[in-house]
Amino acid sequence: MTKIELTVDGGKVSDDVEPRMLLVQFLREKLGKTGTLIGCDTSNCGACTVHLNGHAVKSCNMLAVQADGAEVTTIEGLAATYDGGDLHPMQAAFHECHALQCGFCTPGMIMRSVDLLNENPDPSEAEIREGLEGNLCRCTGYHNIVRAVQTAAAAGKGAQS
Repeated sequence: MTKIELTVDGGKVSDDVEPRMLLVQFLREKLGKTGTLIGCDTSNCGACTVHLNGHAVKSCNMLAVQADGAEVTTIEGLAATYDGGDLHPMQAAFHECHALQCGFCTPGMIMRSVDLLNENPDPSEAEIREGLEGNLCRCTGYHNIVRAVQTAAAAGKGAQS
C-alpha cells in the first residue's frame, strides 16, 4: 500500500492505495465520486475525464499514486469550485442547449469543454470539434455539444474550473 494525499473537489484527502489502483477507481470506489464514469478502460472514450491541477486528464489512464499532491476536480465538484450558483456555466450551457441524450459522456464532455475554454476562451467551431476529440458521444452527433461550448464561450463564463 502507498499513502497518497491530494485535494479532491476542494477537500483534503489522505488514503492508502494499491500502487496499481487507477485514479478513476480511487475516485469512484474510495471517495464515492461516481459522476466520473468508466466507459472503455482504454482511454478512448473520455467518460472518465477529470481536472488534474486545472487540466483535463483521463482518469482511467492514470494511477492514483500519480495524483499524489495534486488538486483533482470531478464533475461533482465543478459547480462547487465555481463561485456563481448551483451549476457551473458549462453545465448550465449543456442543459440549455440540450447537449446530452443518454448522459453517459456528459461528465467527461463538460470537464473537457471547461479545459478547452481555459486554453482558448473564444474558439471557432472547428477548434471546439478538434478540442473535444478523444471524448466520444454515441448519441448526439455532437452538434448540440458544440453549441453548448459556443454558448458558454459567448457568455464568457465557460472556463474557470
